[in-house]
Amino acid sequence: LFLLDCIFGDLMRITTIGASPQTASQDNHTISGVPASHKLAEVDLERMNQYKTIIKKVGRAKKIDPAVIGGIISRETRAGSSGSGLVNGWGDHGNAFGLMQVDRRYHSPVGAWNGEDHIIQATDILITFIRNIQQKFPNWSKEDQFKGGIAAYNAGPGNIDSLENMDMKTTGRDYANDVVARAQWYKRNGF
Repeated sequence: LFLLDCIFGDLMRITTIGASPQTASQDNHTISGVPASHKLAEVDLERMNQYKTIIKKVGRAKKIDPAVIGGIISRETRAGSSGSGLVNGWGDHGNAFGLMQVDRRYHSPVGAWNGEDHIIQATDILITFIRNIQQKFPNWSKEDQFKGGIAAYNAGPGNIDSLENMDMKTTGRDYANDVVARAQWYKRNGF
């Protein structure tokens, strides 16, 4: 068994309430919370598996849990699903690129929309946001800083102002909670 040293904290120790009813409804689920996030991740697993080798390689190189990369890919694009609204790798009205939806208004996207260079770039952006949150909230636990960095990946670090309201300015007001719950499912299922 290969154990990854994630320098940002233990994914499985991060508390999460999972997906909001709004997020869960994208697959017509009447459930919400952690069970909904797990179901969404499970639905995406077959598509996600085609990127598993790259995700694990990038995770190892960047010392971040690959399951978190998978959780973001699931949340952002449903692992490249044609139903996610991607057009030639672009989403968010042509502003966000790739599996992890790098915003071209703030970054210059690199690589193929579903390739290693893209996943490296997006993971570097995530790590930058985790470090921003570590500096902004030095008294938070590593796990809370990790979760705050995930929220900042969606909303920007300036929109993260407290532990209790971490997701208030994220998409669906549940981004970090949903990504963490999906990532925890992927961690238990081979990522």
